Amino acid sequence: MKKPILRLFCAAGALVLFGAALLRPASPTPPSADWQTTLHQRLPVFGHRNWIVVSDSAFPAYSQSSIETIAVNQDLLSVLKYVAKAISSSQHVRATPFVDQELQFVPEENYPGVVQLRQEIAYTFGTTTLTSIPHADLISKIDDAGKTFRVLFIKTNTTIPYTSVFIRLDCGYLSDDVEREIRNSMPTAKSERLP
Repeated sequence: MKKPILRLFCAAGALVLFGAALLRPASPTPPSADWQTTLHQRLPVFGHRNWIVVSDSAFPAYSQSSIETIAVNQDLLSVLKYVAKAISSSQHVRATPFVDQELQFVPEENYPGVVQLRQEIAYTFGTTTLTSIPHADLISKIDDAGKTFRVLFIKTNTTIPYTSVFIRLDCGYLSDDVEREIRNSMPTAKSERLP
């Protein structure tokens, strides 16, 4: 008689522990050691209009579930170089990078190393044009994108303001020139049924 009761208590205890594990809130970010794995998992799924942001350490976490934040204990430049290389290795997407316009006005005397960091950020993207626009406008772009598309933030330990790099992903096998050509030819073409 004692054994069935003991088994019942053991089974009930196991259910309670299992239930508690299920009800525990999910971790909002994967461990920082896994940020590279997370990046490589997201890249095949991401396409044009998704964003990847490599940010300085003060960047806030978003409440939108479509905007994922990973905190890493690495400097911005090393993370940025890794991300840029991963994107350039992908055939289906290409990087269109943006930086805060304010970055060019951050003084070296207040933030030693900012001049070299600015140069290294630009160098990371090679011949790709690095667009500089006001911080508030970049935040608006992320807010708008996050309403429909997924965004990945990789938050670094860099403590120089306005050093975040916002990377909009565009189609890797369609250049801007060809896209313009297609769009420009559309108004002159009559609507036709495709075979």
